[in-house]
Amino acid sequence: MPFEELSRVTTPKGEYLASHKRQRGKSAVDTLPDLLGAVLRDLSFPKQMHWDAKLEDGRGELLFGRPIRWLLFLYGGRVVPFKIGRTPGAAGAQVLDVESGPLTYGHRFLATSGRAGRSIKVRSFEEYQARLSEHFVVLSHAERRDRIARELESHARRLGGRVHLKEHAALIEEVADLVEYPGVVAGFYDRGFLALPQEVLTTTLVHHQHYFPVVTASGELKEAFLAVVNTQPADERLIAKNAERVVTARLRDAKFFWEADRKTSLESRLDRLHTVLFHKKLGSYRDKAQRISALAAWIAEEALGKPGEAAHAATAGRLAKADLTTDMVFEFTELQGTIGGIYARQEGLPEQVWKAIYYQYLPIGVEADAPPSRDQLGAAAISWAAVSLADKIDTFVSLSRAGERATGSRDPFGLRRQTQGAVRILMDLPQLTGIDREVWLGPLLARAATHAPDSTGPWTDEAAQAALAFAVERVRFALEQRGFAGEVVRAATPAGDVSPLRARRVAEAIQGMRASENFQALAVLFKRVKNIAKELGDDGPLDRSAIVEPAERALLDELDLRRPRIEAASARSDYRAAFTEIAGLRAAVDRFFTEVFVMADDVRVRRARLKLMADLRDLILHLADISEIIPQTE
Repeated sequence: MPFEELSRVTTPKGEYLASHKRQRGKSAVDTLPDLLGAVLRDLSFPKQMHWDAKLEDGRGELLFGRPIRWLLFLYGGRVVPFKIGRTPGAAGAQVLDVESGPLTYGHRFLATSGRAGRSIKVRSFEEYQARLSEHFVVLSHAERRDRIARELESHARRLGGRVHLKEHAALIEEVADLVEYPGVVAGFYDRGFLALPQEVLTTTLVHHQHYFPVVTASGELKEAFLAVVNTQPADERLIAKNAERVVTARLRDAKFFWEADRKTSLESRLDRLHTVLFHKKLGSYRDKAQRISALAAWIAEEALGKPGEAAHAATAGRLAKADLTTDMVFEFTELQGTIGGIYARQEGLPEQVWKAIYYQYLPIGVEADAPPSRDQLGAAAISWAAVSLADKIDTFVSLSRAGERATGSRDPFGLRRQTQGAVRILMDLPQLTGIDREVWLGPLLARAATHAPDSTGPWTDEAAQAALAFAVERVRFALEQRGFAGEVVRAATPAGDVSPLRARRVAEAIQGMRASENFQALAVLFKRVKNIAKELGDDGPLDRSAIVEPAERALLDELDLRRPRIEAASARSDYRAAFTEIAGLRAAVDRFFTEVFVMADDVRVRRARLKLMADLRDLILHLADISEIIPQTE
């Protein structure tokens, strides 16, 4: 565009040159095909299929979760032309292009008249919804989910029990996407299988079969389960018998593994861990178990300040991965850790040991209510925290040293999940363990690095800083997940190293203080303080004799008065009180900037004023960067 056609535009950030370009709009029918193509490309699945399909968008093959059978694509009652082509090698009489049309299909097995699964012609979304309902397809996921929940409760009551709907909420969401017209049938298994641990029975039913266990009023398992099916069967027993055969076969396997595994102790399985590779640069799971044991003992004694729990933590860490060699875990991988804790309990090991093994992989999420709870942990709270932290931090640090990285699109070793789990433990340490300690991430990562094999290469300062930066990002993510605004999160995590518990408490204090007029005004001024303090070329003691102007003397006196109170409040983790004292500096700082010219010609005076600004900056930054809560335009 010629320079003469540019115009000047004034914005809150200043004056800009702007270019105005007119572009004709397109009709919806012309635009919608490109939109659908983009939607199909953007839909992601854990596993995608090659099915010899392509789009005419220049990006080649179309991968999808399953082959697409038909496309219903209407706008204004008319078909929007769209085609999913087939590759030349696959196209033929039986393999046709998928073209959009006005047709959809009813339930495969149910029909009020004619044949099941017949095509339905529609002209609008309202008609689409109504016709599907007539042909036994419940379109709304929420409606299918709610219907499943109601029928589960109804069937459970008939069996004299109940279903933990909240506990199995994820399963309800999943099965609601597996059926079109949900129904529920009840099945039974031999009462003798109730001798198996409840965790084994639940895993068999829930994870392997997508069935719902039925429990008594006191929470004990009944010899019954509920299965969600894609129909409303007239003869439930016919469907239930098939489900019962599969469940019985699974439970027989589980019973065999349960009896066989207990013939060998966890301690005697440690040598077999050498046959299970953790990582080619990091050795076997036996090597990892030794690292966990040593690190867990250190965490219990030093980081958590409980030397009496170090021995339990070391024992639990050493045995934590032994169940990877059991037949039960080989067949039921979801039970790793859990079954190890159960076997340890059967062997008579202390609660501090078996529960630490049992809960070692938890928490997985960063939410405040992610399990386990203090009641579940009991006397094992400290040993569990030590082992779980050791395992997660060792995985993160050792794999980072081995060159593994989490990127935006892939994280095959779960480095984010491992770090988030460690962050959640540290963030809720008092609630989980009763220990009120603000443990910093830097020393934990550094200690873990000393246990990693030398074959992974040196742990340089650059690698340490990169690992710490990754961990700090997980702290910020955890705070955002708990509802803190982004600017509050940034303010609460200003330094290179953080304590997750301290960051949470500071964020809570800022959230409660940010509406204060003094706090808001000081935050605006603090941005100016930081910018001016950058001009201080060297560091050293403040030359108090050079501070003579009334406004700067008043600010220095306020700092001298409030600094001990701020430090004392910070030492007892009362950050609300600390920020209240900081907010009280607002008047003195405001007066300073009104009456004092910092960049004085006299070098000695200028340096003293810059040092005063730097001292103020450091005092506040030790807690938080409160300038982050101010919009960037201010």
